[in-house]
Amino acid sequence: MILYAPLQLDRVALAAIALAITFWGFGSLAASIDEFIVESPRFTLATQILYTLFYPLMLIAIPRLSTLQSKLRPIELLDSLIFGLGFTSIVAIFLLVTIFPAGRLFASEDFFSIFYPVGDVALLLIALTTLITKGFHPQLAVFTLGTLVFAATDIYYLWLSINNQYNFGAVADAGWLLAISLIAIALSLKGSGRSSVEPIHPALVAISIFISPILLAISALRPNIFPIYILIPSIANLILAFIRMSTTLREARALSDERTLARTDELTGLANRRRLLTELDGFSHVEGALLLLDLDGFKPVNDQYGHEVGDLILRQVAQRFTRTAPTSSIIARLGGDEFGILLRGNYEETLEIAHALRAALSYPFTVQGQKISVGVSVGIAHNDGAGNLMKRADNAMYRAKQSDVGVAQP
Repeated sequence: MILYAPLQLDRVALAAIALAITFWGFGSLAASIDEFIVESPRFTLATQILYTLFYPLMLIAIPRLSTLQSKLRPIELLDSLIFGLGFTSIVAIFLLVTIFPAGRLFASEDFFSIFYPVGDVALLLIALTTLITKGFHPQLAVFTLGTLVFAATDIYYLWLSINNQYNFGAVADAGWLLAISLIAIALSLKGSGRSSVEPIHPALVAISIFISPILLAISALRPNIFPIYILIPSIANLILAFIRMSTTLREARALSDERTLARTDELTGLANRRRLLTELDGFSHVEGALLLLDLDGFKPVNDQYGHEVGDLILRQVAQRFTRTAPTSSIIARLGGDEFGILLRGNYEETLEIAHALRAALSYPFTVQGQKISVGVSVGIAHNDGAGNLMKRADNAMYRAKQSDVGVAQP
């Protein structure tokens, strides 16, 4: 039935569930061969491994079920695993210790027999959370029912095995087939049409992480209170928590770098036009001025020495402006050989800085052994309430360049 799943469903979820059922099917085939064909079991370990692979694949798929195709984010996957393992630890402990007679669970040496119901609890918790967060929907409801039947069958099988009452082909086997059928039927139903995966609430993730060290601490104080097998999800959960923290820090650093690059001029390292315009929006109630600066004689430098030398000149111009302007100012390269500076201060202070910036380019630059001189024309628009600082500063700069006065005001 998976072949008839709606094409718009998340491909990662469909592929993971298909692989999970395939591994489970091969595990059942190997168990059947051991039971009915060969004289002594040969595929016990292979059977257990194939059954085990069912769980991580389902943990990946369930949170993405019933959504449209979307990119798999590491944080979403880690949150799902952490939530499932965290609550699985505590639920499995109380569930299994309550169901089975005292001492019988601890005496069992079959790790996989205990692992399966623990994994089932994780799958059931994730399925129920997905159903709650995404709202009731036929596909999710049928899938959750299938997961519930699968979990109940595994727990029933474990109880039968511990009490030496399990027979191959019994009711437990029919329960597994019913569960797999319900899961496959769910995939053939139309999804909810959501375009993204609903993230697990950070508070639930935090609680899931908090549970693990508590259970491990209790186990350390009273070594015989829990079977070691049931504590494995808690240990795995702590490892995943460290991985999630590292992933989160890496994503935050990458996001910060992207934001910085989006507002930084690549050549000079100054702010770019976008950053200046953003800051200008909040500058209306600040005493200060906007300066627009356009280099004089820069085009001949590019024509004579080439753009590589021109770029070196622009970097040195940026350095001189940075040294001259107050640290509270915002200096930006607007493009080409045009710069903009937002200054805080009164009329006299901003005008004085404008002349200082022009004087900063009064001595030549030394590039590749060549002394090259460029000047600058400065247009200054004071924040006097008249508004439209950019246009006024641009008109002033044009007048400064045309009249050769160096610094001009509207």
